[in-house]
Amino acid sequence: MTDRRPSLLGRGLRDESARPPRVSPLTAQLLTVGVDIGGTKVAAGVVDRMGTVLDHVRRDTPHRSTTPDVVEDTIVEAVLELAGRHDVHAVGIGAAGFVDATRSHVLFSPHLSWRDEPLRAAISSRLRLPVVVENDANAAVWGEWRFGAVRDASHVVCVNLGTGIGGAILVNGALQRGRFGVAGEFGHMQVVPQGRRCECGNRGCWEQYASGNVLVREARELAVAGSPMAHALLDRADGEPAAITGPLVTEAARAGDPAAIELFAEVGSWLGVGMANLAAALDPGVFVVGGGVSEAGELLLQPAREAFQRSLTGRRYRPEAQIVQAALGNTAGLVGAADLARPFARRFRRARARAAERRELREPRELREPRELRERRT
Repeated sequence: MTDRRPSLLGRGLRDESARPPRVSPLTAQLLTVGVDIGGTKVAAGVVDRMGTVLDHVRRDTPHRSTTPDVVEDTIVEAVLELAGRHDVHAVGIGAAGFVDATRSHVLFSPHLSWRDEPLRAAISSRLRLPVVVENDANAAVWGEWRFGAVRDASHVVCVNLGTGIGGAILVNGALQRGRFGVAGEFGHMQVVPQGRRCECGNRGCWEQYASGNVLVREARELAVAGSPMAHALLDRADGEPAAITGPLVTEAARAGDPAAIELFAEVGSWLGVGMANLAAALDPGVFVVGGGVSEAGELLLQPAREAFQRSLTGRRYRPEAQIVQAALGNTAGLVGAADLARPFARRFRRARARAAERRELREPRELREPRELRERRT
């Protein structure tokens, strides 16, 4: 059954993610803003109906110790900057966290301060625009399905490696959000009982072994331990272990640094093991791997494929899902969020046009008439 919920226009709106928005003269010119909120950055962009990012801005994500208002201020500032340069009609927000079934509240975010945060109402009341809130991985897989690496694939699982691990499921063009809206939180599957403590409060979560945080953590630990293998990484970081970042490790691996390549191999192996578990449960036709860590390409994906094949239940006796890199890169989340907001933009523009007509009808006749007619009557 489709959820019914109040919209910003005072009407119940259908869940439009079950199909791409219709292309019509009304939607063709609509521009929407997509906002991708991660653990380290807030990226926003103006997107057209073809999925092209026309303009974008970026802000640092406020620390999780700050109040939700600070995060909302960051979102609003980014959108207003773009709205000052473009005529936009709706905003889609991809939020890193558990988004409820009505797509209005962020129930919980391990990397931010949101706890049952009414994000849609908070942002829409300040922007005076329709706002759609979606899980960031759901937004990313929607973007890849509409415009990217898995266009028109029937059974897709998305694994996003950023600060943590986000996940999403799409079947026959419909996002699978689960009964309460929080499906796809793959990063918090337990893969090592009593393993590393996770920011969600549990131990042994998958994202503690395969994510951007893990890549940086392991590289810094190697440097702090004084390992000769870390010399090249330290040289790139001017001798400061704390200055080692994910992009720095990626650059080192591409340049052939053995330590950086080994770090990616370890993260990739854990990625493959987790995807094999997901394949046993969900049986997708394709995994699309996105997020900042995926920019390493085959340095990450080749060890992931090898571990996937070693760990897959019924290997050699069943078809294997493809494992592909996201085509839209770090823009997938904001492109998907903007596209999910497009049907709301269409209704908003119609409502705004009707309101303008009603205001015109209420004006005195002499204000509505052209000057020539008024002069003729006088």
